[in-house]
Amino acid sequence: MKVLGKDILVDGRLVRIVRPELDSYEELDDPEAMLDGLRKSGIRVDLFTFMQLATDVSRKYAYPMEWDNLAVLPVTTFDHWFNHQIRSLPRNRARQAEKRGVTLREVTFDDALVRGMQEVYNESPIRQGKPNVHYGKDIQTVHNEEATFLDRSIFIGAFLEEKLIGFVKLVTDENRTRANLMNIVSMIKHRDKAPTNALIAESVRSCAKQGIQYLVYQNFTYGNKQPDSLTNFKEINGFQRVDLPRYYIPLTLIGRIALRLGLHHRFVDRIPEPVTAKFRELRSAWYNRKLQAESEAS
Repeated sequence: MKVLGKDILVDGRLVRIVRPELDSYEELDDPEAMLDGLRKSGIRVDLFTFMQLATDVSRKYAYPMEWDNLAVLPVTTFDHWFNHQIRSLPRNRARQAEKRGVTLREVTFDDALVRGMQEVYNESPIRQGKPNVHYGKDIQTVHNEEATFLDRSIFIGAFLEEKLIGFVKLVTDENRTRANLMNIVSMIKHRDKAPTNALIAESVRSCAKQGIQYLVYQNFTYGNKQPDSLTNFKEINGFQRVDLPRYYIPLTLIGRIALRLGLHHRFVDRIPEPVTAKFRELRSAWYNRKLQAESEAS
């Protein structure tokens, strides 16, 4: 769905929350024009939200605001990142990938790449202790989902004997000052070869080569979730937490009530973190047992 030429996402049924699809990827230059476009679009919007991405993180607008965050890596040169911005573990892991035969290169988005992506996605129905949402998708679905924003996308593949074992999709902003890791996925069975670390390294190399100043790896932390293994992975690879204003503008009475009562946040974010951490632990154990049982039965 587009408003003023911008792709937007609509979430929720009771409270309809709209955000730019590239919300954490590029700056919304004229929020008032977007609000006017939403009012005229005929779409029911209760709350409109967007993140301020300017380098100056001080509050820029008078709209209701909460703090959000991104994992941001400032990029100058690959050598500076490799020698000064990361810790010894990811440095050694990136070297390990090369020693074990993993090669990295930028690739064209074509049928061969899409088939490789499908194989990576279909390796396992469970990833990181929860259902793999990409598992079982047909080739056309994978193509359609990965073909978004092709004019500003950079694809990097990790190969083992010319077989794709992992990939990154980077999406830049219009000015090509920042690139976001939209997708980064590697095969679990090749974890010993550190393809994910190698993909991060090649992403930094690509950004440095093209003069892209910031590499962004989605959020540093999510909601009230405590730092976990993914947060640690980002941190040791040089990503820093940057707190940024997120604005919420109610456009209806429902939106005003939802904002006042905190209903614009997910229900899970209102549960104490120790409870949700225990739930994640139980969920992971259950799915892993399920996967093991299915493997033994096949």
